Amino acid sequence: MNRKGFSYWEDRTLTLQESRPVRYVQDDVAWARTYGYGGRIDAKGARLHEHNPNTTYRRSLSPSRRTAFDTALDGGDNARMLTASLPNGKEIQKIIGGCTEEAERTLYGDPAVWFRTSKTATGLNLLYGAKLMTDRELTAATKAWSRCMKQAGQHYKDPQAARDAIRARTSQLGAARADEAFTVERKTAVADATCARKTSLRAITAARETHYVNRLRDRFGKDIDTYRQIGQQAYDRAVRIVAERD
Repeated sequence: MNRKGFSYWEDRTLTLQESRPVRYVQDDVAWARTYGYGGRIDAKGARLHEHNPNTTYRRSLSPSRRTAFDTALDGGDNARMLTASLPNGKEIQKIIGGCTEEAERTLYGDPAVWFRTSKTATGLNLLYGAKLMTDRELTAATKAWSRCMKQAGQHYKDPQAARDAIRARTSQLGAARADEAFTVERKTAVADATCARKTSLRAITAARETHYVNRLRDRFGKDIDTYRQIGQQAYDRAVRIVAERD
């Protein structure tokens, strides 16, 4: 593939760096200097979703062919229903079949096990989230972060408040002043990440979150371990698949 081909492909996908999840605390200063809080990444993702070639192709089909496409994709009437219980007792369901199920099976093994354990592991914050946000060690570190930000000319009580303010400002400025908005976003994000690193906010947040998760291991430990194991195996398989296709 020539350089032009690479450019065409990169314009239609998120890079590895762009695909990085931005957690509550982000202390990678270099990433923040390039991407800010990821505002432009979100916009790019929305454009990719809007112009998804599968969606465009589906729209071009006749009603009968569209039905056949949907059946091949997710199983149609033959699809099965997966059910998982969230840690708070509520249930969540998902329909799976066709090529979607085949792809999940390739990556995760049994899609039902992945669905159940992933919803359990990622839903644990429903049980400890409120306690974490009022944890004394975390609140002390957050106050230190806020004082650091104030010294940098940024007046926010916590990282979420900073991001919310940036999103609101970007929306107010609109497309015509997008470059100006992104300059402010990057400046705030760099200060945020710098202060997070100086105050060890990310490390403290991770440690306190681990503390609360560990208190739930007697009930959910097996699902947590299975989720992590399957996730790592899926990542390794995905890396091998991409490498084989390049």
